[in-house]
Amino acid sequence: MDIQAQRTQREVSSSPPDKPKLMEGGNYIREGRDSAKSTWLLFSPQAKDNVGSLAKYLTIFSKHGVNLSHIESRSSVRRPGYEFMVECEHGTGDFGAALEDLKKIVGYLNIISRNYKDNRFLPAAVPWFPRRIRDLDRFANQILSYGAELDSDHPGFTDATYRARRKYFADIAYNYKHGQPLPHVDYTKEEVATWGEVFRKLTELYPTHACKEHNHVFPLLIENCGYREDNIPQLEDVSNFLKDCTGFTLRPVAGLLSSRDFLAGLAFRVFHSTQYIRHHSRPLYTPEPDVCHELLGHAPLFADPAFAQFSQEIGLASLGAPDDYIEKLATCFWFTVEFGLCRQGGTLKAFGAGLLSSFGELQYCLSDEPQLKEFDPEVTGLTKYPITEYQPVYFVANSFEDAKDKMIKFAQTIPRDFGVRYNPYTQSIDILDSSKQMKDLLREVHQEMDLLLNVMEKL
Repeated sequence: MDIQAQRTQREVSSSPPDKPKLMEGGNYIREGRDSAKSTWLLFSPQAKDNVGSLAKYLTIFSKHGVNLSHIESRSSVRRPGYEFMVECEHGTGDFGAALEDLKKIVGYLNIISRNYKDNRFLPAAVPWFPRRIRDLDRFANQILSYGAELDSDHPGFTDATYRARRKYFADIAYNYKHGQPLPHVDYTKEEVATWGEVFRKLTELYPTHACKEHNHVFPLLIENCGYREDNIPQLEDVSNFLKDCTGFTLRPVAGLLSSRDFLAGLAFRVFHSTQYIRHHSRPLYTPEPDVCHELLGHAPLFADPAFAQFSQEIGLASLGAPDDYIEKLATCFWFTVEFGLCRQGGTLKAFGAGLLSSFGELQYCLSDEPQLKEFDPEVTGLTKYPITEYQPVYFVANSFEDAKDKMIKFAQTIPRDFGVRYNPYTQSIDILDSSKQMKDLLREVHQEMDLLLNVMEKL
């Protein structure tokens, strides 16, 4: 299941839409480096090995004809000395023999493979996941369909100008790299008019239908990011605002990402966002997520600390998780971040972006028609749902904090022999799989507790 493909907007009207055919993906725009075609090995020398031992290990790969496309050394957090990371290309040499020889002489070995189920030599391998925020560049363009590829039933399929415009948006996202300024877009009058119609309709409902967190943030977006009926905000401005609030940032995406890749971005508080807008002929409908969905539905909630933490917990839980758990996590994402309801002041309110960017479903979800269930990741993650019509079932959270706590407990059931922790100082993922790491982490927690107790005494 692909999260971006599932994040399909509904007809923004008072009645359910026809069932449009979803984009089913396509080829990448061009061949690129594919991390599914490689396996990462993380290993450290035995205690008796001296400096220069890397040469001995590299001899093994050379002996068995295994090509290495990346080699990295760094200080080990598991034991004194260094550890090494190498990327082995699939289909070169005898990888199984090289792995067996390596196991005999190293002190520690961890196998990380993006396509682990298809590799007979790696029965216990962990699916590859990004360790540093710049690693998102490695899969940001491994899209399931390019943004300019439109199905025949898409409103803009026969519009050559619109198709060219969609390709423009896809190209600038495709060429984006971490650390660069987000692409600035000069939207056309027609695009601004489409945004304006959606903006007017939705802002009529927000005061009575949206959760308090969304209604608190939205005026701030108007004040700081140019949210207006006659202006489409720039991703750069919104991303900077979110970063100041919760550390979340936006990243342009050229097309549909897999669930695993999309969720991995959330672990770094990065949300992959489109910049194009729906076709002007049907301003209240889009068969895929567009800038209205991203900036009106998603962005406001990422400025809320509790919601941001909940979203990041889903992302952290996905790192290295087996495929069946990725599907469960993606489904939990669907029923919360996309189509979630919550209780506030004794009434139901909407917080899911799919609801907050759909005039029709925002009214429908709070009516007496749909069935309501309590959010429980164990149950929610196994629930089937339609993707081209209004939801027959919505899950209700008591609060973002409660949803976060439930997600953390659910993550503990995922079969991984390590823990993960986001390091905001280095924007990287710490893998917790040694007693030394745990001692260091406990020492940090102890220092934080001392600081808090000292402040409490002063107060």
